[in-house]
Amino acid sequence: MIIDRNSPVPQYFQLQTWLMEQITQGVYKQGDKIPTEKELGEITGLARATIRQAISNIVNKGYLERKKRLGTFVIYKKDAKHRANIIGVIVPDIRRGYAPELARGIEDEAVNKRLSTILCNSDDLYVQADFHADRLIENAVSGVIFIPTAASNKKNRLILEKFKMNDTPVVLADRTINNVKTDLVTTNNYEGAYKITAYLIKNGHTRIGMIMNSLFSTEILRLEGYKQALLDHDIEIDESIIFASRSPFNERRCLQSANDLLHIVPPVTAVFGGHDRIAYQVINAAKNLMLNIPDDVALVGYDDLLLSRSQHHGISTMHQPIYEMGVESMRLLLERIENIKGKPKVITLKSRLIERASVDINRQ
Repeated sequence: MIIDRNSPVPQYFQLQTWLMEQITQGVYKQGDKIPTEKELGEITGLARATIRQAISNIVNKGYLERKKRLGTFVIYKKDAKHRANIIGVIVPDIRRGYAPELARGIEDEAVNKRLSTILCNSDDLYVQADFHADRLIENAVSGVIFIPTAASNKKNRLILEKFKMNDTPVVLADRTINNVKTDLVTTNNYEGAYKITAYLIKNGHTRIGMIMNSLFSTEILRLEGYKQALLDHDIEIDESIIFASRSPFNERRCLQSANDLLHIVPPVTAVFGGHDRIAYQVINAAKNLMLNIPDDVALVGYDDLLLSRSQHHGISTMHQPIYEMGVESMRLLLERIENIKGKPKVITLKSRLIERASVDINRQ
């Protein structure tokens, strides 16, 4: 079936994808005339305007050309060897979180290989990432390192499809996309969360709340690791003390979640922030409620960002090798550029526990 009418993917894009596959797989060869709009309408049941949009997009990409009164024909597409020595990088926000350190790892490795980078901020929005994807394709980048956005797996897959249709190699960094076989560099989020939860349990905590984001594969794995650690230590999972947001990170909303969690009775004795920026908002909420960390409530985070290392509010956390993730993403992308047909690889880097003052190790 060419068109899936139950799919959220726009019908013009489904037809566009199908036609591109026919061209790239040699069903329609150079010089071949593709079916007319009328014929495609009979095959697919789509309106002429929808078909025209799909064809126009492929014409604009340089795969087809229209000949007046004759029809639409397949032409040579640009040789991949003519691509610029530029790597595209799409991150959520270069100003905060782990993106600056990750981007630095990518950039340093790119410079070592005499390549340049184009850095794009998605703000964790699909629409913005989609816009940047089009611009990177227009600039004929050699490959792309992409951190999936805070959107559905289906929407993130659409971005990957764009790159695939243009033979642009892609490596995912940190976050995964369900049901997609592509290169990925990430860390052991499940094991790391299990380890830091077990660390809290070892130090006398059994009522451990969690604040995380259920849109991201990384934090979903951390939630699973947290739950498994509780079960393995015969602690019942209490969903009422698990706060899972389905929106991009927002300080005000996170602060409210932390405030709500710290008001629950019976109170939690420890909080696991899905990442360090969440943990930092737990500190702010605790201050507002006149609670002391770690005496009244222990706290752990994840990532080991600079803000977690402060002398005044050092946060026990899992150190992620973020810079190394950037380096490995760049190396894997270069491998993929050299061997576009090879099997996808997954590289999983190890995190390590960093103990700081936010957990009282003398509690027991």
